[in-house]
Amino acid sequence: MSETVTLRMRGVKRTYRSGGGELPILRGVDFELRAGEIVALVAPSGAGKSTFLHLAGLLEKPDAGQVLIDGRDAGALSDAERTAIRRDSIGFVYQFHHLLGEFSALENVVLPQLIRGTERRVAAARAEMLLGAFGLASRLTHLPGKLSGGEQQRVAIARALANAPKLMLADEPTGNLDSATAAGVFDELLATVRHHGVAALIATHNTELAARMDRTVTLREGRVVEL
Repeated sequence: MSETVTLRMRGVKRTYRSGGGELPILRGVDFELRAGEIVALVAPSGAGKSTFLHLAGLLEKPDAGQVLIDGRDAGALSDAERTAIRRDSIGFVYQFHHLLGEFSALENVVLPQLIRGTERRVAAARAEMLLGAFGLASRLTHLPGKLSGGEQQRVAIARALANAPKLMLADEPTGNLDSATAAGVFDELLATVRHHGVAALIATHNTELAARMDRTVTLREGRVVEL
C-alpha cells in the first residue's frame, strides 16, 4: 500500500432538507483512503453509506468540510473540473450493473474510454484485456441480456476500471448475486484492484467479504468509526 492519500475527507457534513425539516446524515466525517488500499464500509441501512459514497465520488457537494481527490480540493473546482475527475479518476460500481443493453460487453467497456478521448483501437485493446482478466474473453460480443448476473457485474467492474481510475467506489457490488457467484466476482474484484494499485472503498453488508479487505469502517452518529 502506498503512502499517497487518494481520498481525504475533512469535517464533511451533509444535511437533507424537506418540508418536514432537516435530516442531518453526516455530522463531520474525517476519512483517508490511500493508493492500493481496499476499505470495507459496513453500516446499517439509513446510516448514510450512499451519501458518503456520493460525496466521495463528487456526485454531491457537502454542506461543510472538504473532499480532496489526489490532493485536489473538489470544493475549489468548477463543475467541468469535477466532471473531468469523475470521468478520469473515479470508477463506480453499483449493486445493479446499469450496462447499456444495446451494446456488447466489449462496447460497454470501450465507451467510457471513447468519451475520455481514447483512440478506439487502444480502447478496444484495454477493454479486451480487462474483460479477459474477469474470465469473459469468450463473451466479448454478447449483449448484457445474454449474460448471467455474475457476468454482467464483471462487465460493470471492468467498465469502472476502463479509464484506469485512481479511486474505485462500490455500493454493494455483489449484493444482487447468489453467495457462490458473489464470492467469485469478489475474488476477481480484489485481485484486479490490488494489481492496478487502485484505492477502493466498498460498501457491503457481507461481513465475510469485509473481513478480506485491509480494514473496515462504519458510520455511527454521522461520523466514520474504525472497526
